[in-house]
Amino acid sequence: MNVLLIGGGGREHALAWKLAQSTLLDELYVSPGNPGTVRHGRNVAIDLNDQKALRQFLLLKRIKVVVVGPEAPLVEGLHDRISEDPKLKDVTVIGPKAAGARLEGSKEFAKEFMLRHNIPTAAFRAFGKGQLKEAVEHLDRMKPPYVIKADGLAQGKGVVIAQDRKEAESTLKDMLSGTKYGAASERVVLEQFLKGIELSAFLITDGETFKMLPAAKDYKRIGDGDTGPNTGGMGAVSPAHFADKDFMQKVHDRVAAPTIRGLREEGIPYQGFLFMGLINVDGEPYVIEYNVRLGDPETQAILPRLRSDLLDLFEGIAHGTLSERHVDVDARTCVSVVMAAEGYPGKYESGKSITGIENVVNAYVFQSGTAESKKEGLVTAGGRVLTVSAFGKDLDQAIANAYKNSLVIDFQGRTMRTDIGKDLVKTPVSKTASIVQIL
Repeated sequence: MNVLLIGGGGREHALAWKLAQSTLLDELYVSPGNPGTVRHGRNVAIDLNDQKALRQFLLLKRIKVVVVGPEAPLVEGLHDRISEDPKLKDVTVIGPKAAGARLEGSKEFAKEFMLRHNIPTAAFRAFGKGQLKEAVEHLDRMKPPYVIKADGLAQGKGVVIAQDRKEAESTLKDMLSGTKYGAASERVVLEQFLKGIELSAFLITDGETFKMLPAAKDYKRIGDGDTGPNTGGMGAVSPAHFADKDFMQKVHDRVAAPTIRGLREEGIPYQGFLFMGLINVDGEPYVIEYNVRLGDPETQAILPRLRSDLLDLFEGIAHGTLSERHVDVDARTCVSVVMAAEGYPGKYESGKSITGIENVVNAYVFQSGTAESKKEGLVTAGGRVLTVSAFGKDLDQAIANAYKNSLVIDFQGRTMRTDIGKDLVKTPVSKTASIVQIL
């Protein structure tokens, strides 16, 4: 079976690594890929907006499965364009059509969907570009801190938690005027603040049935102790002890099942991954957001734990037989540590030589912001450069293994948190509940 994987980050490197292990795989192509994905497949340049070129590539390479890593192509209708092309009727796309991708593409749509299907989430109100006065007045009906979200896609940065009314009013003005996140914030969602600890839960579905995948806790802030600005993610731990069997059963029954059932009832076709961003409030799961793909860096922590053949699960989607496939998960803990460029998530420099990857032992290195230089070899080429993932028989050992291997890799300005997973070590659930919601 020939597969095309869309994307070029650490998530896609992890997907390529996992797909390459499948006995069902013949050829793997990655577009655009990165220097890490070439170890598992062939990097190719494809203009996804050029339907003729895309069709030609899929037919020429006899692609049977297209796996879409990032959310933007899905929101923009890549799945729709492939499925509507009569010459590509035999191609299975892993990722929803545009109608399903609205779960991530519009936070207002997602919140209303949750309300319609009794899925637990924070109270909210949505306001448009010409409703600044109404939005500001609504602040008086809320208690601080105020959660303000851009309705559209803002590269994971469209959320502000304002600590006081003055900051909230200023944020609303910037968002609704379009000066902060452009068109993505021409509508905003004002949301009740929930206090608890966050969890990233994942499932895979063929639109009729679904299978739960390993869950993870990720770390968004740049600095130790959850300080500094938000990033795309600085590390992840899978599993998280506070998401025990009872809690995950609640996630299955109260979030996952009604979500897939609701999509089916509303006639919204959905196949692929669903990321459920949750917050554990006193043992009860509430949905913060949906993503219509896997997370990054959570993927780098959950895929090493997935013992099942990922391509076999995709084949189940293609044939509508996902219910017959089995998901087998490694019971060990996996910790992922992201190594970033100095200055990230703000301005940073690229082109710094990366050394030491060959010295990594009993760990995985997933590349994201890297490039090959004829003069320097492997160099930095992005904000988040690498992710190092390692197993351990318990959380302490997994943390130690991940950091031991992270420290043998070096580049000028290397930046990473030193506390990934340490907040969960021997910490009762009752104490972790004081951690605030960070989006």
